[in-house]
Amino acid sequence: MLPAEVILLGSIAFILYTYAGYPLLLWVLSRFRRRGVRKETISPSVSLIIAVHNEEARIREKLENTLSLIYPKYSLQLIVASDCSTDRTDDIAREYRDRGVQLARLPERGGKEAAQKLALESATGEIVAFSDAAVILPPDAIQRIVMGFADPSVGCVSSVDRLLTDVGVPGGEGAYVRYEMLLRELETNVGSLVGLSGSFFAARRDVCSPWRTDLQSDFTTLFNTVRRKMRGISDSESVAYYRAIVDPRREYDRKVRTVLRGITVLADHVAVLNPLRYGLFSWQLLSHKLFRWLVPYALIAALVTNVLLATASPGYRALLVLQGAFYLFAVAGITHRPPFLSAPFRLPAFTVQVNGSILHAWFHFLRGRRVVGWSPSSRASTAVSPLLPGRRDESSR
Repeated sequence: MLPAEVILLGSIAFILYTYAGYPLLLWVLSRFRRRGVRKETISPSVSLIIAVHNEEARIREKLENTLSLIYPKYSLQLIVASDCSTDRTDDIAREYRDRGVQLARLPERGGKEAAQKLALESATGEIVAFSDAAVILPPDAIQRIVMGFADPSVGCVSSVDRLLTDVGVPGGEGAYVRYEMLLRELETNVGSLVGLSGSFFAARRDVCSPWRTDLQSDFTTLFNTVRRKMRGISDSESVAYYRAIVDPRREYDRKVRTVLRGITVLADHVAVLNPLRYGLFSWQLLSHKLFRWLVPYALIAALVTNVLLATASPGYRALLVLQGAFYLFAVAGITHRPPFLSAPFRLPAFTVQVNGSILHAWFHFLRGRRVVGWSPSSRASTAVSPLLPGRRDESSR
């Protein structure tokens, strides 16, 4: 077999394993090894930290939503963690002081994690929950997410993300979101998930230490959990609603930033990939995260070697035609998606965009760039929030 053939077939096998083989193996493993989660109705003290930077357009709605949460008031501490906001965000937060909202403000920009760390210094809850200003929570969100902590093996709990449409009602999930939620469910069934939702997650107070201000908080919180011989779980009944980002370019930049921060965290915690110490979690982390971030290179290798081998056999020529059609559909879907053929274009376009953002993130990482600062993304507005009946959306996004 020629070296080019080995690379081509190996690249295809790698891509298939990453996207299909890994979830299939998780499913098979869950048939023989299933770790349940003991959930009970409990009411531990909770500190809810809302990280913000220049969120005057939506902080009032967020705080009204937060204050409407159904949870014992004496057990729920609300902290707005401001990363040195320069608009009216902090002034609006101070208006809610009499209703129990505390403000922790950084005197200068330090990044999301730095603002969260400042808030942690005044947090008193047994459980610490984190939420973004753009996220709307159902009334029972806190009660739902703490139920998993009745299980002593659980160190952190991730919510499930749901997209709100432009009229403020929950929208249908895309194929990729359903795929990710399935992976989280399967990973929870066999052990621990390998990624928390940054929009809304909760953790035991002791797994929030050490708190790194230069690394992604949801990822490092999970690593802290695993190091303490506990696990992170995904709770399908804990839901966080968010709105779509208006500008596609900003959505792409968000993906680049998220992957870059994830690669940075993993590079700093490379020891967690040691299966002799972390067992099944290392395999899950390798397959779900690192392999996913290496798929762009496999796609490039598969295309280049397929071009080189196109004259070798009809089979390779047919494979090249399929690859060419895939990328043509992707280009058409990215530039102008025909409305009557949206479905065939959507998946190729999304796959190419996601893997392009991963390559972009690797480029920044290898050049030494790191992301600490952050800015809120502009998201679609809604007329009425379905979770705040009758209340007009006061934000101008």
